[in-house]
Amino acid sequence: RMREELALISPNPFVVIDEVQKVPALLVEVQWLHESWKVRFCMCGSSARKVRRGGANLLGGRALRYELHGLTYGDLGKDFDLNRLLSRGFLPRVYESTQPFRLLSAYVGDYLKEEVAAEGLVRNLPAFSTFLSVAALSDAEIVNFSTIARDCGVSSPTIKGYFGILEDTLIGWWLPAYRHRVKRRIIGAPKFYFRDLGIPNVLLHRRDLAPGSESYGKAFESWVVHECRTWNAYGSRDAELSYWRLASGIEVDLVVGQMTVAIEAKATAKVTVDHLRGLRQLAADHPRVGRRIVVSLELRGRRTDDGIEILPAREFARQLWAGEIF
Repeated sequence: RMREELALISPNPFVVIDEVQKVPALLVEVQWLHESWKVRFCMCGSSARKVRRGGANLLGGRALRYELHGLTYGDLGKDFDLNRLLSRGFLPRVYESTQPFRLLSAYVGDYLKEEVAAEGLVRNLPAFSTFLSVAALSDAEIVNFSTIARDCGVSSPTIKGYFGILEDTLIGWWLPAYRHRVKRRIIGAPKFYFRDLGIPNVLLHRRDLAPGSESYGKAFESWVVHECRTWNAYGSRDAELSYWRLASGIEVDLVVGQMTVAIEAKATAKVTVDHLRGLRQLAADHPRVGRRIVVSLELRGRRTDDGIEILPAREFARQLWAGEIF
């Protein structure tokens, strides 16, 4: 049918297919039309798992893949509101809504119903619902599968599979640990991040996060990592992103490439010596580290005696999207 439709259109058409994962077999026809009729396609979807499970032709070597991330400073510009972004998340409709939390609740509910229940991705939907709430506590944290498994009443392999579902349906992603040139015992497990802050907020019944709270601090870290990850993709930087953590607990939130930049997120209006411990220890272990930056809520930027830059959140975001950070 698609071939018949396209035969009636002028040569070299441009065709958009949305939700392509719902009919993975179409990809075979897409390849034939592209090679035989030179048709160009833009295919959108939100579930890599369903495409793979359907045995689809993944168009290796014939297609470019792009990911659309949530709202950033680069999108919002003068309309950027950090507190709103941390409380509501990165979905445009929710960010601008007069009823953001009703929309978020509906979004999470629809996800459970459509992406998980309707597609039969899990057999035990109540356990998966419990898992989502517990996983929300692990946002921006190293995940302990065994602990979450006990809380949900299922096995550790099942929990690993649940996290795989979140990754494949573009709900979450993993930030690996930095492992190059190891001098001492470091943590090697990855951290898990939800792609949209609104999801853990609604799962944990958090509204209008207050500066100074633990929840605000975690959301602030997630936002900094989200901005860097999105710029890395949109700016075609292709840098390896990771975090660095010693077994003692000393940590740096984000490392870009081979220590090109090290970034720490601190949601405080007054950065103290304690907030600089991670970046200073990192420099002691990796003397060739490039820029060291603390993203904070301070009103003005400054630099410490040993070269650590303390930047206000908005100024950091401006420099990032101007290509000045990496």
